[in-house]
Amino acid sequence: MRDESAEAVPSVPWWRSAVFYQVYPRSFADSDGDGVGDLGGLRDKLGYLELLGVDALWLCPVMRSPMADGGYDVSDPRDIDPLFGGIATLDEVIAEAHDRRMRVVMDLVPNHTSDQHPWFRAALAAGPGSPERARYLFRDGRGPNGDAPPNNWPSIFGGPAWTRVREADGRPGQWYLHIFAPEQPDLNWENPEVAADFEQAMRFWLDRGVDGFRIDVAHGMAKPAGLPDMAGLDTRLLSHNDDDPRFNNPGVHQIHRRLRKVMDEYPHAVAIGEVWVDDNTRFGEYVRPDELHMAFNFRLAETPFRVDRIRDAVDNSLNAVAAVGASATWTLSNHDIEREVTRYGGGAAGQARARAMILLELALPGAVFVYNGAELGLPNVDDLPDAALRDPVWERSGHTQRGRDGCRVPLPWEGERSPFGFTTGTPWLPMPPAWAQLTVEKQLERLDSMLSLYRMAIELRVVRPEFAGPGLEWYGSPPGCLAFRRDGGLLCVLNATDSAILLPAGDVVLASAPITARKLPANSTAWLV
Repeated sequence: MRDESAEAVPSVPWWRSAVFYQVYPRSFADSDGDGVGDLGGLRDKLGYLELLGVDALWLCPVMRSPMADGGYDVSDPRDIDPLFGGIATLDEVIAEAHDRRMRVVMDLVPNHTSDQHPWFRAALAAGPGSPERARYLFRDGRGPNGDAPPNNWPSIFGGPAWTRVREADGRPGQWYLHIFAPEQPDLNWENPEVAADFEQAMRFWLDRGVDGFRIDVAHGMAKPAGLPDMAGLDTRLLSHNDDDPRFNNPGVHQIHRRLRKVMDEYPHAVAIGEVWVDDNTRFGEYVRPDELHMAFNFRLAETPFRVDRIRDAVDNSLNAVAAVGASATWTLSNHDIEREVTRYGGGAAGQARARAMILLELALPGAVFVYNGAELGLPNVDDLPDAALRDPVWERSGHTQRGRDGCRVPLPWEGERSPFGFTTGTPWLPMPPAWAQLTVEKQLERLDSMLSLYRMAIELRVVRPEFAGPGLEWYGSPPGCLAFRRDGGLLCVLNATDSAILLPAGDVVLASAPITARKLPANSTAWLV
């Protein structure tokens, strides 16, 4: 693990070069046999994560929720849902993770609450013009009887972003905004009660030992004055455009400055924003010294296995944070994105390219986020039965978009048959029989497995001085290849062609494929010093 003495140097916070492991709790490990992963299962597997060598865990939402959107619809931001084991179990996870020198970062959801949150229930009961409704974005409808939504905004999950309520007297009434599902009403961040309550939630978890937060939809919250209609844009899930009026409004930065003041009360902690913003200048605004510490840059996760696109993504990501002195972040997948093995072509080629890309990613300066299961080389499961699908996108899109369940199938731990040690019950999503070859148990036995590659790469990244420094320099390379050298001296070479290439001078410390006669095979990466 990383040298804890680095904490004594304020200019080098622990998170700047950390390897974070994203835990999607319902798919990680189940301790009570109900088929849904939980915090008890995570606690039981902390030894595995210590063995993997990661510095910190990022937990997707585990707060109390009706689970209309996998926990991103929070009904109590200061409690843990019984589905995941309750707050005492989280305390145990935090304590044991700290004992193993791993930090714990939680998801926070500031853009919206659950429609079961006490605030929203009170808003429905209180009626138009009430202080309770002022915490959300209620508006009168358009047209003679208010029958049309207040504007033309669509929901990210399909359908309109507005739902009309029935008032206490039984008549159709106002509409409320929900950029995501109807069960996720948007908060009104111009209301001081909203910010104050969120600050209270932050302090509640930080005081319990949490080491920071991943801020969901961190480019949201602030809405444009008057909520104007939007022009025709591609509004499907994960389709993003910097001109979308639902996001990235200037007022969001004042919100983050206020939240940063809370974070500064806890100097060890980190705030990481989910920021879908393409323009580098506007992206960099989120990680100015008085706003977020880091923000997710998704360019590598959206990039095909082509060296020109990969190099552009790396340059772009570094340039986006350079002007404000922030640290870059890197990820190849998460709970919203098709798994990299599948994105890179699937099968043997997809596996080889995923191996190559994790070595490239871990060679870059900055923080790395590994989505649970990536270290096992899990592919997307794109043939789930329709009846098994849980993502709200499936229903909201009229069964035209299958949603994100394919990248959320539970992890296989051991054995030859489903559920592969994930649960003693029936897993909440079906697990493919072919995953018998991808279990943690099988991969720990093989030095050439994806899991072993991750373990070796993460360890080398920590102990080798050649990974030092914030920058890199590109080297000339044959067509279809790229190479860069880190400030500390590490040389990373990627061969994205169909043929082997001769490696430059230097000692090979790790490669994603066997090297013979100093030739780097197709679809592979090598580290040299």
